[in-house]
Amino acid sequence: MSLVKVEDSGAVRHLVLNRPEKRNALNGDVLAELGPAIEAAADDASVRVVIVRGEGAMFSSGMDLNDLRDLSEDPSGLRRFRRPLIGWWNLLEEMQKPTICQIHGAALGGAFELALACDFRTMAEDAVAGIMEVRVGLLPDVGGCSRLPAVVGLGRAKELIMTGRIIDGREAHRIGFANRIAPADKLDEATDALANELLSAAPRAVALAKRVMDAAAKPALSATLEQEVAAQETLAATEDFAEGARAFFEKRDPQFAGR
Repeated sequence: MSLVKVEDSGAVRHLVLNRPEKRNALNGDVLAELGPAIEAAADDASVRVVIVRGEGAMFSSGMDLNDLRDLSEDPSGLRRFRRPLIGWWNLLEEMQKPTICQIHGAALGGAFELALACDFRTMAEDAVAGIMEVRVGLLPDVGGCSRLPAVVGLGRAKELIMTGRIIDGREAHRIGFANRIAPADKLDEATDALANELLSAAPRAVALAKRVMDAAAKPALSATLEQEVAAQETLAATEDFAEGARAFFEKRDPQFAGR
């Protein structure tokens, strides 16, 4: 069974996370299929809009818990794991065609960062989203710290990242994280409507406008992405992360230093 389904609807390419029994958690196997699927969509001239969504009860619960456990046991593998991921997430943002992330159920942690890498986000009103790495002694290091301020403003980005707060679709729309919201049973229609609006515009103009706006909004992206991983390497070697990971798997509140 493919862990990422590729479906075409005219000029719209759907990339569908297909690990519903694991809440579409982003493990190495899923990423090994999602990354090349993003590359193929970027290279296919017949594709004009790319939609990333999930099968089953939710978009994605984020990075697989086993990868979190592995990182807590051996932080040295952080850059090796992160390097291709950053390349694929960057491609979602940099490809000439617009990208949409459709969120139902939940988009948590790394899945929130995947959604941020897309140009647009459509979200079910009752879905939730959160970027909660600080709760286990880490920070968002796959573009979350670099991209969220440009989407919702610095103050709101600091609040979401530094508290790990979870928001619903209505709040996500109010602060600008979600471009469109809809009842869960109307979310496909809302996403299709946005895709059709994009298809009605001149593709070359859309591509160039996207490039200019991204450059203006995140002029230091490459530098801050490097800062993210350097900071994460520091945190991954701390006792706070070791305690955060233990507490997570033991289903208890962590006892961080200084509490």
